[in-house]
Amino acid sequence: MWCLIFGIKAIAQESIRIAHPIVGEVPQKVTDEYRPVVEGVKTSVWVENLTIPWSLKFLPNGDALVSQRPGSIVRIPSGTNSKETYLELPEVTHEVDAGLMGMDLHPEFGKNGWIYVMYAYRNVSSELTCKVVRLIHKGNTAVVDKVVLDDIPAYAIHLGGRIAFGPDGMLYIGTGDLANPYIAQDLTSLASKILRITPEGSIPSDNPFPNSPVFSYGHRVVQGFAWDPETGAFFNSEHGPSGAEVEGSVRYRDEINLVKKGGNHGWPLVVGAPKIPDYQDPIACWNLAAVPPGGMVFHDGDLFVASLGGQSILRLVLDRNNNFEVKKIERWFSYAPSRGIYGRFRDITVGPDGHLYAITSNTDGRAPLQLNDDRIIKIEITK
Repeated sequence: MWCLIFGIKAIAQESIRIAHPIVGEVPQKVTDEYRPVVEGVKTSVWVENLTIPWSLKFLPNGDALVSQRPGSIVRIPSGTNSKETYLELPEVTHEVDAGLMGMDLHPEFGKNGWIYVMYAYRNVSSELTCKVVRLIHKGNTAVVDKVVLDDIPAYAIHLGGRIAFGPDGMLYIGTGDLANPYIAQDLTSLASKILRITPEGSIPSDNPFPNSPVFSYGHRVVQGFAWDPETGAFFNSEHGPSGAEVEGSVRYRDEINLVKKGGNHGWPLVVGAPKIPDYQDPIACWNLAAVPPGGMVFHDGDLFVASLGGQSILRLVLDRNNNFEVKKIERWFSYAPSRGIYGRFRDITVGPDGHLYAITSNTDGRAPLQLNDDRIIKIEITK
């Protein structure tokens, strides 16, 4: 096996177009439990008629902001369910999965009013690329302040898009492999990585690779970030292969990862959990059907993950005393794989009232439309 790994690594340095990953096992020892109705949980539709919403954030005053992939941010004033235009970004290029994506508030938003967004656009050479831009909040609207990071490789699919501030005050950025698998192993490329920069866009001195924003690599398509409030441990979600020939015809194996500084998460050399020391195994992955995860958040000690194709909210119960071993996985609001009550979910967060809020993603054309899609679903855990 080690000869095979060495051979794959050598080949990866060439312009090879087809990956043949080593396929590892599923790391969790539990079977998913489907919970179309969850005892002690109440759901209600809070906001309706959104257009491909991607990221949901609450302001300190209780207002909510929603980034929409075609290029706008809407504001839901506190105490209402109405939508108001907050900002239009005409530079955004909306093409398949590309567009306006991740959004987060600076940890000291109350002092500086800074909001960060990531979006795709066409540069002066008409090439699709991504940038992270800082906005300044102006009450009912915002203005563009500065470009924080530019020239992030982009493509119409597999471009990532999630951004979030970590507990260290640094901005983390998730990217994808642009349907070019081996770019994930190229440390000179920003594609298929988790990046880490300062709020001003510079490279932190304690990043793992000299003069590089790369924090970890070997990711296929990064879609979600969450930090455990009890331990500070860093997790990400990412999409697994689709069965395409360029990916060695391997399917599924979407992942939840415990992210390590400088860690190689294996794509496209390995998928799943082969227990090879050179690579970081996921804490959870799925091999029987697609469960592409989106945004995620910790709530009451558990990790909640929005699932797109799985059409559910995943609740993962983790054992913090045993390297975050997954003790239980529940699929809320889902009857079976890809059969959910609300359709696809893109993001999930905790509101100022302590309840969970999740946004659907059915207007992206990848699921049947439901009445008044897309929507924000309020999830109250009453038990």
